[in-house]
Amino acid sequence: MAHRVTLIPGDGTGPEVTEAMRRVVEATGVAFDWDVQEAGADVIDKYGTPLPDSVLDSIRTNKVAIKGPITTPVGTGFRSVNVAIRMLLDLYANLRAVKSIKGIQSRYEGIDLIVVREATEGLYSGVEHEVIPDQAAESIRIITRKGSERIVRFAFDYARANGRKKVTAVHKANILKATCGLFLKVAREVAEDYPDIEFNDRIVDNMAMQLVLRPHEYDVLVMPNLFGDILSDLSSGLVGGLGVAPGANIGEDMAVFEPVHGSAPKYAGQNKVNPTATILTGVLLLRHLGQKEAAQRVENAVAAVIGAGESVTFDLKPTRDDPTAVGTQEMADAIIAAM
Repeated sequence: MAHRVTLIPGDGTGPEVTEAMRRVVEATGVAFDWDVQEAGADVIDKYGTPLPDSVLDSIRTNKVAIKGPITTPVGTGFRSVNVAIRMLLDLYANLRAVKSIKGIQSRYEGIDLIVVREATEGLYSGVEHEVIPDQAAESIRIITRKGSERIVRFAFDYARANGRKKVTAVHKANILKATCGLFLKVAREVAEDYPDIEFNDRIVDNMAMQLVLRPHEYDVLVMPNLFGDILSDLSSGLVGGLGVAPGANIGEDMAVFEPVHGSAPKYAGQNKVNPTATILTGVLLLRHLGQKEAAQRVENAVAAVIGAGESVTFDLKPTRDDPTAVGTQEMADAIIAAM
């Protein structure tokens, strides 16, 4: 029976990397029934919005979706489609898998981290306004017991289900005593229900330093929204950058999978960009659907192709002007062949 999945190609280079992902996951033999939906800056003229209601309706019906990157203007313009999807569908757990791949230039080897970020409250949720026009603005940080408990419990459940040994709660409770104080208090309470999983906590600025100095000491990190946005990107930098970073947004009964890099509109239509993050996001999708063997085959094939260093895009070559670099779809072809 085919898996019915909402497929949102995105804009910029989104359709290219999404097509590469689609071809790779279909090559595993797992059957998909794709419900293709349009969203992003490129469809505003058509629908009057970057996020048509039909997209949300499709996700609510199918319960699972995978999307390509979507352009978000900086400082002006429409609100992030990614944030809107999380908020409107209550996808409270943002998960970033951070894993070293041999053949990718980075300062470390053997890193295997999971960053779990609360995605519906906190500063990043965007509850803000001008107090004095053009002179002063205020952003409201909301941390609730419910939001804290469910994200920490998600992190512990994920750790237990995936053979992880330790969960670290990241906070700023030394200064933000009410909001981060509540988050840390709840995290400590939840940890008591999981005696088989080691628990500790770190202040966020110290955590940033620890990730640079000794990342191998950490396993699953859980934190409020803004801290997660920052530290998940820092963590991706430890293994080669956003081009190899898959992600997921998970709620009680719905999940939307997405690479975390931008849409790189200047490269749109050139068959040039690295599809690794989107293909590895497809790995997360396969695991979510219970297709663990297929997921492992794709992950192994990605590692084999990157490790060989031949059929990879320009950013994965020793120099970015290497004439042997291949295109987006050609790299997908190599991954399919490696399976």
